Amino acid sequence: MFYDLLKSRRSIRKFQDKKVEEEKIDIILKSALLSPSSRSRRPWEFIVVTDKELLKKLSRCREHSSSFLAGAPLGIVVIADPEACDVWIEDASIASIIIQLAAQSLGLGSCWIQVRERYGAGNVKAGDYIKDILGIPAKYEVECMVAIGYPAEDKKPYDERQLAYNKIHYEKY
Repeated sequence: MFYDLLKSRRSIRKFQDKKVEEEKIDIILKSALLSPSSRSRRPWEFIVVTDKELLKKLSRCREHSSSFLAGAPLGIVVIADPEACDVWIEDASIASIIIQLAAQSLGLGSCWIQVRERYGAGNVKAGDYIKDILGIPAKYEVECMVAIGYPAEDKKPYDERQLAYNKIHYEKY
C-alpha cells in the first residue's frame, strides 16, 4: 500500500557497503522518467554516480549536511534546464521524491541533499562545484542529489498519531 510506503520512508544517511543492483537502478531511473512535469516539458535530467571517488568529491559540495554521500554506493544528481520550463524547480523536486519513493519500494534507503541555494567551502555555490566536477553545461541548474543504498541504520516508520493534523484545513483556513 502506498500509504505504508510513505510511512516507512525515512531519511537514511548510513549505508551498507553493498552495491545497488543494476536492475534496481534501472527501475529507479525509469520511475524518475515517469515523473509528472508541467506541460510535459520534462526539464530534468539525471546523472547516476557510483564511482566512490566521485561520490567523495560530491559529498564536499556543502560545508554541512552532504558528507554522508561519501558512504553511499549510489548518488543521483538531479539537474534541470530553466530555459525548458519556468517551474523547473518544482518539476525537479517532484522527480527527486519519485526517486526516493522508488528506492524505498525496492528495499533501499535514501536521503535528499539540497543543492540549489546552498554553499560550500569558500562560499562557492554547491551547484557550481558539482557542475565543475561532473562537466554539467552552464545552462543547467542542480536542484539536489539523492544518496541511495542499503540502509545501515534502522529507523522506525512514522507514527500517524504524531502527524501534524493542525496543518490540515477543510473548506477554509
